[in-house]
Amino acid sequence: MSQAIPAKMLLDRAILDNPYPFYQRLQKNAPVWQGPGTSIYLVTRHALLVEATRRVDDFSSSLTSVLYRRFNGVPGRITHKAGALPVLATADPPLHTQHKTAVFSHFSAKSIAALKPEIEAVGKDCINKALSEGKADFMAEIGNPLPMKIVSDLVGFRKSNIDKLLQAAFDSTAVVSGSSSIFQLGWCMLRSYLSYRWVGTQLRSASTDQQDILGSIKRSIDAGVLSEMEGRAFLLLFLAAGGESTTSLLGSAVRILADDQALQTTLREQPDLIPAFIEEVLRLESPFRFHLRSTPKDTVLGNVPIPSGSTVLLFWGAGNRDPETFINPDNIDLTRPRKHITFGRGIHTCIGAPLARLEALTVLQLLLASTSRIALDPADSPQWVNSLQVRRYQKLPVILTPRRPGVI
Repeated sequence: MSQAIPAKMLLDRAILDNPYPFYQRLQKNAPVWQGPGTSIYLVTRHALLVEATRRVDDFSSSLTSVLYRRFNGVPGRITHKAGALPVLATADPPLHTQHKTAVFSHFSAKSIAALKPEIEAVGKDCINKALSEGKADFMAEIGNPLPMKIVSDLVGFRKSNIDKLLQAAFDSTAVVSGSSSIFQLGWCMLRSYLSYRWVGTQLRSASTDQQDILGSIKRSIDAGVLSEMEGRAFLLLFLAAGGESTTSLLGSAVRILADDQALQTTLREQPDLIPAFIEEVLRLESPFRFHLRSTPKDTVLGNVPIPSGSTVLLFWGAGNRDPETFINPDNIDLTRPRKHITFGRGIHTCIGAPLARLEALTVLQLLLASTSRIALDPADSPQWVNSLQVRRYQKLPVILTPRRPGVI
C-alpha cells in the first residue's frame, strides 16, 4: 500500500503548508511508511511514536544522516556512520544523561519562574511597538525576537545582536530541514559553521564565575566533562531549539486566534483557560514536525521491518492528530487531557518545554489583555517556512486593535 504513495509527496510545497491530509493518508494506509526508493521511514501513529521513544536501543538519537531534496523532488540522505557530534538531543545514554546533568539546573522550576519578570518586560516592549503601528508582521515584531532575547540572556549572550542570533538559530535548523536542495544545504552548513566559530569565541572569553549556561558549559569543559567542540554544539543547540520552539508556538497561537474571534473572547473573559489553549496549539501545530532517529541494527516497528542504517522520522505533528488517540483531533478542545507528544517522550523530552510554555503564557496574556481584536491583515497573506521539519511562520501579517488607548 505504501508503494502507491510517491516519495516526492513528502516534500511537495502544498503538502508542507498543509500536511495533515497527507498524515491522515499515511495513518490509514501505512502508519510506518518507507518512502519508495529511499531508506527513509515515517512513523505517524501516536502509539507507535511512543513505542519508538521507549526503544532507545533500536531507535538511536545519533544524527547519522541529514535529508535534502534531490533534483527530482524525492528526499535524499547524506549519511555518516559515525554520526554528528552527539550533544544532548542527538546523544544516547549514558552520554545523554551526562550532558543533561551539566545544564539541568538552568531549567529547574525555580530557574524558569525567575525569568517571568524579564519575559513580561520584553513582551510589553514588543507588543507596545506592534500596537502603536496597528499593523504588524507578528513574526518580525514579536514572534521571532522575543524568544531569542530570553534565550540569549539565559545562555549568556546578553550583549549580542538578536538578529545575528536568530540567523544562527535558523541556519542550524535549516541544516536538518530536509527540504533544501544540495546546494542550499551546503550554504546552510557553511553559515552554520561560521556561527559555530563565533560561538567558540564567546565560549573562550566566558568566565567560570558566570551563573548562566555559558558559565556552566565553561566549567564543564574545564572539569573535563565536556570537550570544547561539545560545548560549542551545546550552545548552538540551545539557540536553535530555544528560538524555534517558542517562535513557532507563538506564531501558531496568534494565527489560530486571528481565525477565531469567539475563541479570543473566551480567553479574554476566562484567562485561566490560556494554558489549556497553549497545549492545544502545541498539539495542533507541533513546532518541530518530527525528529530523526537512526537504526543501529535491524528492527521492526508496527510489523514493518526496518533495516540497520535506516533513517526514521518520528512525526510528532501526525501523532498529535491521530484519531485513535484524540477525539475530533483537528478541533480545539480546551478540556482535552494532555496527551500530545510535541516535546517528545522519555529521556529525550525537551528540557526547555517549561520555558516555552511560560513565554507563550506570558505573551498571550499580555496580548489578549491589551487588544480587543486580533485579525489577519487582508492586504497580505501568512507564509510558512519551507521546511519539512520546522512548522513556523515566515511571516504573519496581523491587525491589532487596542483594547484601550495607551500602552500596557
